[in-house]
Amino acid sequence: MSASTINPSMNQKKKTGQHSEDNTGMLSSLTSNLRQYGMVGALIVIVLVFEILTRGILLQPNSFVSLIQQNAYVIILAVGMVMVIIATHIDLSVGSLVGFIGGCAALLMQNANVNWFAAILLALVIGLIVGVWQGFWVAVVGIPGFITTLAGMLIFRGLATTMINASIPINSVPFDAIAADYLPNIFGFWGPFDGLTIVVGILAIAFYAFNALHKRAKIEKVGLVPEPLTVTYIKIAIAVLVIAFVTYLLASSGSAHSGGIPIILVIVAILVFIYNFILTRTVFGRHVYAVGGNRKAAILSGINTKRVDFALFVHMGLLSAIAAIAMLSRLSSASASTGTSFEMDAIAACFVGGTAVTGGVGTIPGVVIGAIVMGVINQGLSIMGVDSAIVQTIKGLVLLLAVSVDILSKRNKR
Repeated sequence: MSASTINPSMNQKKKTGQHSEDNTGMLSSLTSNLRQYGMVGALIVIVLVFEILTRGILLQPNSFVSLIQQNAYVIILAVGMVMVIIATHIDLSVGSLVGFIGGCAALLMQNANVNWFAAILLALVIGLIVGVWQGFWVAVVGIPGFITTLAGMLIFRGLATTMINASIPINSVPFDAIAADYLPNIFGFWGPFDGLTIVVGILAIAFYAFNALHKRAKIEKVGLVPEPLTVTYIKIAIAVLVIAFVTYLLASSGSAHSGGIPIILVIVAILVFIYNFILTRTVFGRHVYAVGGNRKAAILSGINTKRVDFALFVHMGLLSAIAAIAMLSRLSSASASTGTSFEMDAIAACFVGGTAVTGGVGTIPGVVIGAIVMGVINQGLSIMGVDSAIVQTIKGLVLLLAVSVDILSKRNKR
């Protein structure tokens, strides 16, 4: 037989093998993405369940805006908490810090007649000082983060109680607008919809699609095997649907004089973007993961683990101050009890969002999803009129389930 008669069958086998490899790659990539975005699916299911149980109230535009405003503090604290947990620490003081720093800002504005913007800057400075204080005990003295922040929880709650005899009302309209107001609608209303929100939604869709395709092309350019193009298109399609729906809810909120994109949402989005960049694109972020993955190996590789620990608690202090400002603006008053159990909400958001209990694993987008899950559960049950004690019980069960899934999945891998 000649080579020409053999080649067609050989080419056919090669094509069949190539198709088989493509299908295997598709299945492998889909399986990987299903694990990675499993929490997104869980969030969608939870939202749909509560949308049915609340008879369509949960996803009304104003209810959605209220969900954002009421849970902004959880996302802000969780953004810092995830980095702390990745590095195998934990911060129990953030709730007390919110109460203490919020009380300081309220006293500055109401008793010392400090301008609201200057009060915000001073609150941020206080947060940084507290972060330096706690970072010193953890990184320099060597006291475990759990003990240091447990002491901080008691110290700053005690200071807040001593400092605030009764609630301190805030009478600054610009300060209250941080949590209650919206971005100015510079494009006017397009029918019943906020024009600026629609423009921002379109830009967000374009940015996500461009970034996903650019990332895939970059992986291919350096010689690595990217995920199948079909998977990329599926991810873009899902993102487009989610962004479009959120844009519709925000553009429909409010009235002819207010509504659209809440200012607090912009603040949260900026923080999420910055800290996701820090954690994924900087040397410091890689050091955080290295320390959490294996501290001894990180030390042997030349990483200054004390500097990493110190910086983490400084960041946590800063984010606690930002959360304190957000809460003070939303409540329009400061009290000694503000921030109670906030540390539990932030920690729960991290673990529900896929952060590993043992450290070394966790993402900013994951904790954002975890915070939204906890917020949806909280708001949905509140709309249904469920007692707050039962709400806490259900949130505790959700946290227990999330951690057990993480531990069992690791056990199965082993």
